[in-house]
Amino acid sequence: MTSMTSSILAVPPSDTLAGGGRLGACAGAVALVSLLAFESMAVAAAMPAIAAALDGLHAYALAFGCTVATSMFGMVLAARWCDSGRLPRSTAAGLAAFALGLLLAGCARSMAWLVVGRIAQGLGIGMLEVALYVGMGRAVPARLHPRLFALFSAAWVVPGLVGPFIAGMLVDHLGWRSVFLLAAAATPLAAALLLPAFCRLPAPPAADAATSRQPARLSAAVLAMAAMLALQGASVAGAGWRVFAMLVLGVAAALVSSRRLLPAGTLRLRRGLPAVIGLRALLGGAFGSAEVFIPLYLTREEGWSVGQAGLALSVGAVLWSVGSGVQSRIDSKRQRQRLLRGGFVAVAAGIAVVAAPLVAPVPTGSCLVGWAMAGFGIGLCSPILSVLTLGFSSAANQGRNAAALQLGIAFGTSVALALAGALFALPESANAGFILVLAFASALAGAAGLLAGRTAPTPEGGAGRQGAPANR
Repeated sequence: MTSMTSSILAVPPSDTLAGGGRLGACAGAVALVSLLAFESMAVAAAMPAIAAALDGLHAYALAFGCTVATSMFGMVLAARWCDSGRLPRSTAAGLAAFALGLLLAGCARSMAWLVVGRIAQGLGIGMLEVALYVGMGRAVPARLHPRLFALFSAAWVVPGLVGPFIAGMLVDHLGWRSVFLLAAAATPLAAALLLPAFCRLPAPPAADAATSRQPARLSAAVLAMAAMLALQGASVAGAGWRVFAMLVLGVAAALVSSRRLLPAGTLRLRRGLPAVIGLRALLGGAFGSAEVFIPLYLTREEGWSVGQAGLALSVGAVLWSVGSGVQSRIDSKRQRQRLLRGGFVAVAAGIAVVAAPLVAPVPTGSCLVGWAMAGFGIGLCSPILSVLTLGFSSAANQGRNAAALQLGIAFGTSVALALAGALFALPESANAGFILVLAFASALAGAAGLLAGRTAPTPEGGAGRQGAPANR
């Protein structure tokens, strides 16, 4: 431990996130979250124009799903490095892969090359999500974790507000490539702020015996990545026996890999940590599949510009932050449980309102109201589920459980995007396709709301038992 680390640890804990020598880490975390948020919001808003320019509408969902799929391997690799004391290396590698992917996508001459760039981005994003979660979890005292995750949500506000607008301006005046290249140029700044802070953190306790099984987890992550890519490929491959074979192989590989990567009982939402991760997967699938198709619906069916369609995403991002701020002020476990259930209901109802203009004579502007409801709902749910995950984790397995949470989101989002892509292509009418996608997303969130009570720990199981490794 360096003398600088010792001096930081000697400072009495503060009731503020930036106190106790944590200012550098918090500033770097906010910079990185803001960068990831801008990239996510801007690309989502610009993708209709990108798909049109590259004649790649058939691969629209794939351009998002492949990023989620490859993030799985990055998450498991980052968890291995973080739990073995190599947090700075994981962060640096994630930043490098993310920047490379942005450059490849920004220079793509076809939709296939854009997908290659998005694959590299996914690897970097997966590593960064786990590294940021673990690093800040170690830097910030447990009692401040609700505020920490509220800060992460707040870091989405400005990118959520201006990201889609900037994306529209960039597409109109500089071309869609500038969306990726601008984010690539900002990556070194986030690295300069965050890496020094993470290098000063004390080493974690020695990992338990489960760490020795990490090579098997890496193999399972490769299998999961292949499974998700097969599912995504099936969603754009049309019809025929090849598509059926890809779907069968993808589902089988996903089930096998999930049993290694996720806590035992996740697929059946066993009470405690498995249910937390399973419900976050459902939430990610619901919100993610709706968010991807909203700009496409507004630009293709309603004639909105890229910037105007991005306004819906901006409203959702702002209300996400508002919802996160609300949950950070609630300390009662019973009230937080009620907020969790209410958040799922808000997401389901909000997506249903977004779909209303497709089936009833209501103004298209109601989409903004619906997506605001959905954003507020996920703002309530997501931080609560993150705090619960840390509560079920010991210091030695924070990386593994953080990766499990992010992997659950990746599984849920990737499978939901593949199914949404298939549903969208199923009817001849694009209008009917949008209805199917949004109804599917709303149903996922509604199902999560019905099962929200399963996040409470079992009476006989403590955090350590619920936080056990995923192997069965």
